[in-house]
Amino acid sequence: MKAVIVCVSVSHGNTRRIADTMARVWDAQVVAPEEADPQELAGADLVGFGSGVFNGRLHPRLTGFVEALPAGRARAFVFATSGLPETRLVPFTRPVVRELERKGYGVTDSFSCRGFDTWAPFKLVGGINKQRPGLGDLAAARAFAERLRDASGPVS
Repeated sequence: MKAVIVCVSVSHGNTRRIADTMARVWDAQVVAPEEADPQELAGADLVGFGSGVFNGRLHPRLTGFVEALPAGRARAFVFATSGLPETRLVPFTRPVVRELERKGYGVTDSFSCRGFDTWAPFKLVGGINKQRPGLGDLAAARAFAERLRDASGPVS
């Protein structure tokens, strides 16, 4: 299976740790949006898109990249790390999922976990989730990747 993960991890490396864990399952390459080749993504069996959450949204570098992508047929997934959990009121992965689906990607699932967060009010107390993503989060990311690997082939 050819897999590529497009990842933006800017604050504490939380999202990159999750991406690297998933990438080991598929022997996949992890790239920043600026390094990603849309042709390579079009030829992949599985493409992951992930970032940390900033003000309730995935990073603008990732969302801008997804918006600029040409149509695709690969299976895809979206992942995120955040200080607070995703809720119905703050659906941080949903806009990227919808944009990928609009472009023809078969979005199979999404993954999120908590991460060390020092955003504005949390900085005053030294941050929250200081030990996250932890071993349990990394194990969950690996299990998620294994489920995707073992799922049916590319979108037809």
